[in-house]
Amino acid sequence: MRICIFNDNQLGVLAEDKTIVDLSDLVSEHVPTHDRMNALISKWDDVRSTVAERAAAGGGIAEADATLRAPQPRPVNLFAAPVNYHKHQQEMGGEGGVYKDRQILTAEVRKGFLKAVTSIVGPDASIELPWEDRRFDHEAEIGVIIGKTASRVSAEDALDYVFGYTPLLDITLRGEEDRSYRKSFDTFTPIGPYIVTADEVANPEALDFWLTVNGEERQRSNTSYLIYGIAKLIEVYSEVMTLQPGDIIATGTPEGVGQIVPGDTVVLTIPEVGELTMPVIARP
Repeated sequence: MRICIFNDNQLGVLAEDKTIVDLSDLVSEHVPTHDRMNALISKWDDVRSTVAERAAAGGGIAEADATLRAPQPRPVNLFAAPVNYHKHQQEMGGEGGVYKDRQILTAEVRKGFLKAVTSIVGPDASIELPWEDRRFDHEAEIGVIIGKTASRVSAEDALDYVFGYTPLLDITLRGEEDRSYRKSFDTFTPIGPYIVTADEVANPEALDFWLTVNGEERQRSNTSYLIYGIAKLIEVYSEVMTLQPGDIIATGTPEGVGQIVPGDTVVLTIPEVGELTMPVIARP
């Protein structure tokens, strides 16, 4: 199923008739707006059959008439894997790298970092670049949405803890500032338009994906090339911290990262998960 947040921050599911059916009544009306997806995920085992029935029945509003927002606007935690493809490691360091002649350490050493959850936006927004004199890059990634509390989970069991997947862009300021700072600006984590539930993805460790800027392909890869695969990332992170329902893990980006500037349009396509289109503007 494809789960979303639409219009006035309503929970929804994309039905078989290509309409969006409202699910908001499945969580308490007292749940704050930004926590509605967390609440739905937390009680998913209890409501899953109801959601499936509504998706089959359809009769909602036309998808084209809905404003799709970030499908998971406020996870408790937003984790990210640093340098998790070997070819990305090569383009970041070395003689011709972004950080010339510097040793670039992969996720095997750096493990992970946190991004501000306030950096999350959806396809209804834009990527806003704050400064004209600095370089900002696109990074195409798979977003993994945790489905239930996970503590010290083995890689063998890790995928059982996944609620679903979503396209995710990790927008990055290049420079000497700490990684979390450079990646946590408002609008620097676009996701969506849907979360595709885990049962709809046959093998998340073998997902094709690509990114274009103004129609020009910049990145193309497959999650099979990850240094730490999705299951391994869950194992590594849950070993030291308890993952919460709704938490997001950004799995890392492959080679081909490049600069974006105001006026660009970035499109991330993951055939089994969805397509995210984001305009780039100067921060107002």
